[in-house]
Amino acid sequence: MRYIPHTPADVERMLRTIGVPSMEALWQGLIPDALRRKAPLDLPPPLDEPTLRTHLTDLAGRNAAARPFAAGGGGPLAFLGAGVHPHAIPAAVDMLLQRSEFYTSYTPYQPEVAQGTLQAIFEFQTIVAELTGLEVANASMYDGSTACAEAVLMARRVTGRDRTIFLGGKHPEYLDVCRTVLAALPGTVDVVPRNPRTGATDAAEVDKAMGPDVACVVVQNPSFHGVVVDVQPFVDIAHKHGAMCIVVTTDPAFYAVGRSPGEVGADIAVGEGIGLALGASLGGPGLGLFACRAAHVRQMPGRLCGETVDKDGKRGFVLTLSTREQHIRREKATSNICTNTGLVALAFTIHLSLLGRAGLAELARLVYGKTMYLRGELARAGLALAYPDAPVFTEVCVRVPGDAAAVVDRALARGVIPGVPLGRFDEDERDLLLVGVSELHRKEDLDHLVATLKEVVS
Repeated sequence: MRYIPHTPADVERMLRTIGVPSMEALWQGLIPDALRRKAPLDLPPPLDEPTLRTHLTDLAGRNAAARPFAAGGGGPLAFLGAGVHPHAIPAAVDMLLQRSEFYTSYTPYQPEVAQGTLQAIFEFQTIVAELTGLEVANASMYDGSTACAEAVLMARRVTGRDRTIFLGGKHPEYLDVCRTVLAALPGTVDVVPRNPRTGATDAAEVDKAMGPDVACVVVQNPSFHGVVVDVQPFVDIAHKHGAMCIVVTTDPAFYAVGRSPGEVGADIAVGEGIGLALGASLGGPGLGLFACRAAHVRQMPGRLCGETVDKDGKRGFVLTLSTREQHIRREKATSNICTNTGLVALAFTIHLSLLGRAGLAELARLVYGKTMYLRGELARAGLALAYPDAPVFTEVCVRVPGDAAAVVDRALARGVIPGVPLGRFDEDERDLLLVGVSELHRKEDLDHLVATLKEVVS
């Protein structure tokens, strides 16, 4: 709970210092009159602190927290994904996260007192670079969607072009964020639609959409609809036309078994890592992953930590090539919105260090195996797969009669959240249900989902 210590006298003194006669006059200059509420809010009387805490606890108790397995109490059995893919986080992550040597200071501008923070950043960058197969990674960004927008801005700087092409399998909210960030800039953000039969975008259609003004082609893999994409043709098309290729993933565990962006020649890779760090949480934060080719490092947004030696030749770490607005003039910065989430990045680093290469690959194979089992059981139960021949990793798209949102409501009444109804993003996809699977789901959970869907789909 926030505690605000300023008394009316403190406020009056601060206003006097900045030469403003009243709070009303201060807001007048900050908030347009048309947006200001003229009448006071109709609020109940204030509560004392203990009563308020009890009230907030009662409100929180109305929430039914979703859970990834059926046994035990709590909320409904959930099969959610659609951009946030929760994994099992070992208890050791939280314990190690709280050790002081890992967070010696909040901002690592003074390397002599921040070696723990700087080394943690360096190790994080190394892991992201290895996952994506690219040479350089930054210290993280706020989340996957803003990392995607920053990648598009970077491609525009590198190429000097102002048009962006997204493949139709993009996450709709990532597209919205990119369009918002680019709204005041010249150029367009175009989408090449998916093939409704295969769930993938045809390379020939992307090739036809290209032109000398295209800065980048953005490919999500696996796609928002769960389809694993062969990225190589799109990299080749982008490079043929002098553009860059950006690869987005919302579950970096995929790269333990799938081809990495660097392996297929992509220029920039971005993603969302929160599922391997702290798990899903309402409202954030996320963990934006960002990696690129070394040739473009000076155009990469965000912090970059480098390894060096001190005057005695001992290994040490420092911030380097700092191009964000805290370090240089705003107009010369590569980004002015490149907030990173250092604590989440540290949790990600600890978790993947505990897993190691073999452990992460085993986790990915486990997720894939359970997803394939579910797909087979759905088909055997007579439920329609939207893209039955498409390769998948952690999600399956199911086509239901009528409205998928109504199916979710009926399943929820039976204690199951069967997935995300895609009509909330696109009215033309009202009959599609995106079902997410993780290593946390047991065979009996998957069987229970199939039985529930068979019961509620009419």
